[in-house]
Amino acid sequence: MMTPNTATPAATVAIPADWRDFLALTKPRVMTLVVYTGLAGMLAAPVQLPPVLAFTAILCIALAAGAAGALNQWYEAELDGKMKRTAKRPLPAGRMDKQSALHFGVGVGAGSVILMGLALNYLAAAILLASILFYVVIYTIWLKPRTPQNIVIGGAAGAFPPLIGWAAATGDVTLLPFLLFLLIFLWTPPHFWALALFVRLDYANAGVPMLPVVAGERTTRHQIGLYTLPMAACAVVPWPLGLAGAIYGWSAVLLSALFAALTVPVALRTTTGPDDRMLPEKRLFKYSILYLFALFGALVVDRFVA
Repeated sequence: MMTPNTATPAATVAIPADWRDFLALTKPRVMTLVVYTGLAGMLAAPVQLPPVLAFTAILCIALAAGAAGALNQWYEAELDGKMKRTAKRPLPAGRMDKQSALHFGVGVGAGSVILMGLALNYLAAAILLASILFYVVIYTIWLKPRTPQNIVIGGAAGAFPPLIGWAAATGDVTLLPFLLFLLIFLWTPPHFWALALFVRLDYANAGVPMLPVVAGERTTRHQIGLYTLPMAACAVVPWPLGLAGAIYGWSAVLLSALFAALTVPVALRTTTGPDDRMLPEKRLFKYSILYLFALFGALVVDRFVA
């Protein structure tokens, strides 16, 4: 006879979900970077929105990011329960049922797209919708469980915010926001693979084909080094193209040089054991977040000072 202890955490709701669980569904840490790069894209645009419309655009970007995070957790509830890093999320921990997460994600996502279209413009709304669908359908459902290149292609999902911010302000997309999109797209693999190296056992136990699990550490380390080069070039190129000024240009050079310097010990390191502390990888991962914040901040400063 099956005892109550044999039920999976996601199948039993132990306590009612509260507002903190719904907030956790939105992945607030990830949302912070999404909102920031979206805001930077909007502020870097040649057209400045009235404060109310600017706030509305950023609110829509935040809501869409939260909706995508909720739908990701809805789909991966069982998978999250297998990994130590994600086992305490509301669904695998049993604090929320999957239907509530699904309704929340769909409702918030649809609302963000409709509001963006009505308050700003339909191009920004279309890109916003594409970002949600790309993250949920292309990355979460299709790529992540099937290929070690999931984060490479799926990285486009997190690269949309500057395009959305720019489009919300101008109603179009030009070369600079496209380069910002490409920058985040190329930044995502070294950023995420640095994390994957020190949580690879979690992915292995859950059966997720992340690159360190499928191809090994050595290949992952080499790929981190290889992606850093075009990422750095993409970060710097707006300056010589005349799309940004010297404040941004020198910031991009210095920040990218430090990124590359932190990449070297990761890329050249030999395979490590399961008990290794992975200090170079953790330093690179933490700096990669600061890198994007500082780079986009420099872009905004350059735009208003120049």
